[in-house]
Amino acid sequence: MASEAARHVHVLIIGYVWPEPRSSAASGHIMQLIDCFLEQGWQITFASAASEGERRADLKVLGISEVAIELNSNSFDTFISELRPDVVLFDQFLMEEQFGWRVEKHAPHALRVLESCDLQSLRHSRHQLLKDMLKEGSECYDALFAAPEATLFKRMAVTDLAQREVASFYRCDLSLVVSDVEIEFLTRYFRVPDTLQHWCPLMLRDIPDSAKAFDERAHFLTIGNFRHAPNWDAVLWLKNTLWPMIRQQLPDAQLHVYGAYTPPKATALHKPVQGFHIMDWAEDAFEVMSRARVSLAPLRFGAGIKGKVMDAMACGTPTVTTPVGAEAMHGDLPFPGAIASDAQGLADAAVRLYEDQALWKAAQSAGWKVLRARFSHEQHCATLIGRIRELLADLPAHRAANFTGAMLRHHQHKSTQYMSQWIEAKNRNA
Repeated sequence: MASEAARHVHVLIIGYVWPEPRSSAASGHIMQLIDCFLEQGWQITFASAASEGERRADLKVLGISEVAIELNSNSFDTFISELRPDVVLFDQFLMEEQFGWRVEKHAPHALRVLESCDLQSLRHSRHQLLKDMLKEGSECYDALFAAPEATLFKRMAVTDLAQREVASFYRCDLSLVVSDVEIEFLTRYFRVPDTLQHWCPLMLRDIPDSAKAFDERAHFLTIGNFRHAPNWDAVLWLKNTLWPMIRQQLPDAQLHVYGAYTPPKATALHKPVQGFHIMDWAEDAFEVMSRARVSLAPLRFGAGIKGKVMDAMACGTPTVTTPVGAEAMHGDLPFPGAIASDAQGLADAAVRLYEDQALWKAAQSAGWKVLRARFSHEQHCATLIGRIRELLADLPAHRAANFTGAMLRHHQHKSTQYMSQWIEAKNRNA
């Protein structure tokens, strides 16, 4: 029989930032998780040490308690001891590094869940691989997009980032991974057990089956938070290489570039005479995406799944992207648009989709099929809640089977304890 705690659950979410679901897919996923928890009638407290952004979600209106916390502060110890949460969800591994040992000490009974967002060490290694290629003057990206997993693992395994990130996976009782491709990668190469991972991608509650038609749309679009390095790189690649190729075939084509937190370096790219328009932040991303005929997502590096590609599917807007952009997005189903590995291939595919109504309609329909098969709220919310309830029912047995995690938590706690003692002694002798 499930325990009382498994039926009436108090969840503490420690946020890397205060959620801004209209600015990033990562924040959108956090809000989807919150939606799942609220459906169960669970109590939620959201805590963060970040400053409040101007586009943050109003959590209080959802009945969620908001608490501002501080890094490296003993006040958090008192806070969590008094709160006594049943589940602590860390938003990205950096939050587990900062607060995990305090949760271990002051709320040892709490189920520790990591929201991984994407495999950051994989994204970083792909970025470094791209930088190496560009330094050599190469623009043949076959080696980048088709890099064997074993090669990526060798590059990742020696990095501080991968070692810290994977250690966090082990220290937590469960890690939510948005990409099933990354789950296979973590299992095969880093030996992270299936029992510590759970596939939880972006989730849509209402999946459409109709949208604006081909003739009702115009222009190309690209969208993405400018603070996210893969998005900025994609905009630069578009401006310098891809867009001139598209305009050569479609001289009157227009590209609208949307993104939150537009920096001056992006605004400087605004060239209406070239059909290249920097549009800043979209108040309603779905509305502007629904008006575009084709979405461009030329991501040369990245990880996880791509919110811009999923949003395009929901809006019935075909996407042209790279193998990295399509990764983990469509499974065995046809991709709703086109995938190419080089600039000319991307440009040619974009022009074909823009002009060929039959091809465009087939891509639109394919997107809705992918959403229903892979990104259903009902399916993923139910499996997530079931997994959490199962772990809450017998958490000691689950932890006993994860010796590596226990060992890492032990050494994290001890090293932090020694550092605290050293700082206190230093202050006394000052």
